[in-house]
Amino acid sequence: MKAGFVSIFGRPNAGKSTLLNALMGEKLAIVSPKVQTTRHRIKGILTEPEYQIIFSDTPGIIDPKYKLQEKMMQAVKQALEDTDVALLMVDINETLDEVNGIFEALRLKVPAIIVINKLDEASAAKKKEVFDFFAAKPYCKALAGISALKKTGLKELIDAILQFLPENPPFFEGDELTDLPTRFFCAEMIREKIFYLYQEEIPYHTTVIVNEFKEKSSLVKIAADIIVNRESQKGILLGVGGKMIRQLGTEARKDIEQFLGQKIFLELFVKVRPKWRDNDYMLKEYGYH
Repeated sequence: MKAGFVSIFGRPNAGKSTLLNALMGEKLAIVSPKVQTTRHRIKGILTEPEYQIIFSDTPGIIDPKYKLQEKMMQAVKQALEDTDVALLMVDINETLDEVNGIFEALRLKVPAIIVINKLDEASAAKKKEVFDFFAAKPYCKALAGISALKKTGLKELIDAILQFLPENPPFFEGDELTDLPTRFFCAEMIREKIFYLYQEEIPYHTTVIVNEFKEKSSLVKIAADIIVNRESQKGILLGVGGKMIRQLGTEARKDIEQFLGQKIFLELFVKVRPKWRDNDYMLKEYGYH
């Protein structure tokens, strides 16, 4: 039996969350076309008769501009320290020297598999160029080409991981998919819809806290606060006559119902907390440790 921890690293939008969801066959990480969607380390537990892989999706690697982003980069550092294998994920269209600089700066002490994503979008010449580039790097112990969106190359990736995974008994019970509470995923699904429905900066100034999660006989009652920085952002979130917040509630409810497999009643409240992204106390309260 092999069991161990595998962390997925890369720049924003390399496809890390899409890969985690594809490997798990479940939607655990929120995905959006905007960068910096993932703020926490999200663990997915993949258990098969002969192995258990605990995947960690980490926030995209950036140069932090405020305390929330500093906390996100701490999540990356933490993942570096307690992983058995690192997946270094590259979008095949990225600037190779820049990505290489980031990977070298990680100073990995564990085997690294370079995962080249979006293979379906590249010519044979481009594939050869990218594979040759990384194959020559000392930190690269194996290479895997995939399309996270189309779910191709995943079996080969798992095989590559198993070469480096230590022999261990399982760390988690067989049917567990994640070590995070259900409320966390409900909050993340609401946050994902904010990324889709609102433009520009609004999603980056917003966080979601689930305050109430009550299982009743016929449905689950969920109440959540959406935290913003300014009154003007509250106005945008609510929309004219509350139109936008209703649309947000409807779309989030559908996703949460699918995730929980039962009906829910969802209440959303918008609250203004000035400068929450730079306030240590508030960040801790909102789950960014």
